[in-house]
Amino acid sequence: MISAALVAALVGYGSTVALVLAAAHALSATLAQTASWLLAICLIKAAGSAGLSFHTRIPMVLAWSTPGAALIAATSGITMNEAACAFVVTGLLIALTGVLRPLGRAMALIPDGVAAGMLAGVLLPFCFKGAAAAQDLGGASLAMLAVFAVVRLRNPALAVLAALATGLIAAYGFGTATLPVLSLPLPQLTLIAPALRSAVLIGLALPLYLVTMASQNLPGFATLRAAGYEPPVRPALLTTGTLSALGGLFGAHTISMAAITAALCLGDDVHPDRAQRWKVGLVYGAIWLALGLLGPVIVPLLQSLPPPIMTLLVALALLGPLTGALTAAYTPPATRFAATITLAVTASGVAAFGIGAAFWGLLAGLAIHTLETQFRRL
Repeated sequence: MISAALVAALVGYGSTVALVLAAAHALSATLAQTASWLLAICLIKAAGSAGLSFHTRIPMVLAWSTPGAALIAATSGITMNEAACAFVVTGLLIALTGVLRPLGRAMALIPDGVAAGMLAGVLLPFCFKGAAAAQDLGGASLAMLAVFAVVRLRNPALAVLAALATGLIAAYGFGTATLPVLSLPLPQLTLIAPALRSAVLIGLALPLYLVTMASQNLPGFATLRAAGYEPPVRPALLTTGTLSALGGLFGAHTISMAAITAALCLGDDVHPDRAQRWKVGLVYGAIWLALGLLGPVIVPLLQSLPPPIMTLLVALALLGPLTGALTAAYTPPATRFAATITLAVTASGVAAFGIGAAFWGLLAGLAIHTLETQFRRL
């Protein structure tokens, strides 16, 4: 049980923490705000995982929204205070989805292919940047890519973590990065006053809500069902949404149900008695608490790495979600063209009236889908 929770937490943290740092950089977050972001999101993940698992007696494992972090990292012209407001609103929308059935039905009206096309459009530019970063790194990138490819054959969940370890060894071993002076002060939460701007709510909060629900929560619930558990959807959405809104006040973006890391905590190797597996959520929460407290050591280590290593790590971490998004976008034949339009507009990065490309991509895809649907009825 301890080993399963440890692997799940390290995979979840190590494989995408670079993306969270990239999101903080895109918002021009200060060092204190970045540290608060990581501490707050670790704390709410720990509290949510342990609390839901104890209350439901089901192994409930939470994650931060990886596609959401990519969406944030792709934004520009947004302040940390405006982003904090968007994070709070996103959390409230998720919580309300668990309470108000009409909101859940309204989200269900968005075709899966169009929603997946928006997600793919958010992720694709980051994967493109990985190729350029690999070219700049030379031999270090070859080592990272080779380790990633080999480890992925045996254990896909550990592949990015192995690439991160390889990047750290290459950078510090060959002198391309200087080991920072490490200390372990008690990390602190920094209250970030939300600043309301309607364009940010439309261009960031709404897409963040949609990608978190479609690409994190729904697969997370499906993972629990596949393991033979009936997920408590309403309590889970209410809990993760409320905690996300609270974490947003300290700079943290959205948390959600986990899928890949959750699968690591649901098997027979966790505990032979299914009725006892919920305890893995308590262990998982304790490990995330420890990771949050270790932030003052982990963040300087990663931030001192050459930027191309971080860019390549982000690209590798997003290849799996991109594969899933593209598959979902092009599986339904009726929405393939609308999904392509959504993907193209979103990936272009176009922004108008201060609203980001994800919203315009979704709007364009929905317009094409509506037009095609009406034409078929004629």
